[in-house]
Amino acid sequence: MKLFHHLMNALAVLLLLTTSVAAQTGPITTNTKLPAHPRILLLGGEEATIRKTISADKTWEKMHQAILAESDNLLDKPPVERIQIGRRLLDKSREALRRIFFLSYAYRLSQQPKYLARAEKEMVAIAGFSDWNPSHFLDVAEMTMAMAIGYDWLHQNLSSTAKASIKEAILKKGLEPSMNPKHNSWLKVTHNWNQVCNAGMAYGALAIYEDQPELARNIINRAIETIVLPMKDYSPGGAYPEGYGYWGYGTSFNVMFNSAIEKAFGQDFGLNSQPGFLQTAGYLQNMTGPSGSSFNYSDAGTGGGLQPAMFWFANKLKDPSVLWVERSRLQNEEASRHVRDRLLPAIMIWSNGQSILNIPTPTEKVWAGAGSMPVALMRTSWTDPNAIYVGFKGGSASVNHAHMDIGSFVMEANGVRWAMDFGMQGYESLESKGIQLFGRTQDAQRWEVFRYTNRVHNTLTVNNELQRVAGKAPITGFSKAPAFMSATTDMSTVYEGSLAKANRGIAIVDQAYVVVRDELETMPQASTIRWTMLTPAQVKITGKNRAELTQNGKKMILQVQEPAQITMKTWSTDPPKDYDAPNPGTTLVGFEAKMPAQTKGALTVLLIPENAEKKATNKVHPLAHWPKSPLPGK
Repeated sequence: MKLFHHLMNALAVLLLLTTSVAAQTGPITTNTKLPAHPRILLLGGEEATIRKTISADKTWEKMHQAILAESDNLLDKPPVERIQIGRRLLDKSREALRRIFFLSYAYRLSQQPKYLARAEKEMVAIAGFSDWNPSHFLDVAEMTMAMAIGYDWLHQNLSSTAKASIKEAILKKGLEPSMNPKHNSWLKVTHNWNQVCNAGMAYGALAIYEDQPELARNIINRAIETIVLPMKDYSPGGAYPEGYGYWGYGTSFNVMFNSAIEKAFGQDFGLNSQPGFLQTAGYLQNMTGPSGSSFNYSDAGTGGGLQPAMFWFANKLKDPSVLWVERSRLQNEEASRHVRDRLLPAIMIWSNGQSILNIPTPTEKVWAGAGSMPVALMRTSWTDPNAIYVGFKGGSASVNHAHMDIGSFVMEANGVRWAMDFGMQGYESLESKGIQLFGRTQDAQRWEVFRYTNRVHNTLTVNNELQRVAGKAPITGFSKAPAFMSATTDMSTVYEGSLAKANRGIAIVDQAYVVVRDELETMPQASTIRWTMLTPAQVKITGKNRAELTQNGKKMILQVQEPAQITMKTWSTDPPKDYDAPNPGTTLVGFEAKMPAQTKGALTVLLIPENAEKKATNKVHPLAHWPKSPLPGK
């Protein structure tokens, strides 16, 4: 075994030697200057800028105090231990990053020795781990970022023995494993792994740059050159393919990388101007409804949260209105609620003196973005808590972390989410039962998970069949007209073999109610179309084509305008298999419609908030007559 490790180390050294020439001609060269420690994100003396922000705004004072209070809570906790869960050490790496980032911030801003001592204790314990689990390299990436921040920010005050062990661990357990082809396939992928792993390795390289200059240059250059792969997925307009939850992961680490590179080298090497990247702030801003919950398609949690990276985007765009949702969270939620966010101290850096009270209301109420998972997001107001909100998606189940939810939507009115999405199920709960969760083929075991298929999303199921993984549904147009905010998608390839054509449109009409219209064409055989909507409301069928939904003392009517011959029904959301997560308090409501062979037909459903029934009398026009603007960038 020792011989094997020696051979692998020799291979890593050989790789470094063969790539050293490229390192001299990359963005970072031997002539590139680097600041002294601290050099990652916050240079020496820049604490004064944060102190000025804190003194000028009570909201930032509360956030600062919450970080210090949480750092105090960490003082008596034992360091994290190397306890692996399944194939992951990731929860330990994330907690290490949270602790070390918080404690390092607390020390730099307060100069109280207790925070330095506790951070050093944490890092020395982690340096002693046998490894940081390179077989699941996200674990290494986050652990390396944690250790790099602590080593860099506390560099002048760490004991010599601690400094030596931490530096050695960053090199041997972080950077060197990233040179092994067995562990670095993430360099070639276009999803969050690339963003997180490149960021973590770059932080490690920045931390020990003066001790390993050739290796550090090589790793930073490699990161600058390969992180553009996932950044291309924001093109053309900023829609992030992996959804809200993984935006908070992949994009935040991309911002951590860009911010650190720009701070250390005084330039961004073209990264910030990658098409669509800065525009993704508009996507994230519009992904949250008036209730505060996100449009949680794909593998995302059901809630929403403060996103520190949005402050970085606001600075780059010179547009503080993109912070409207963050403003609400900062003003209406206790600062202590946010201390589980391991990147929270970065918000104090990226806040850049922004007064929370001076964040203006956004002017646009409709946002649409193309790409591999296109979305349209619309609302009747940014300031009215009772506003109508609709999030609508096209896309493909072949995208990383995707569900079979093409054509699905969420809808809110009167402060209540009526049409919901289950979101993700915890990976370990499935992997521990032997489920191969990340296959993307039509017959992948992923599609045996109850929550992940079209049968429990707010879309169509044809002949009880799954959507086609290879299919792709573009957003074919959208409208910002206040009387008819709308978007349409062509889902035909998603139902290939089941339907000849399938188009869906969703509109907010007259600021009062929502229309969902499907226009379908059958194959040479008859089809049974099931229309479903998942809801947390209590459902009462009040007629063949009508249901009444009640929740939190509020009411909404679901009314099928066409076809006339349907029977409204509900379906259970009880998990069918022992590995499926429970779904208490939820119901599938909808109907089935039989369509003869080779015929065209339409399904038109109205979602009518209480007190709007008298307004829901307009004839719904065919989708061809809906106003359509092309998506930005197309």
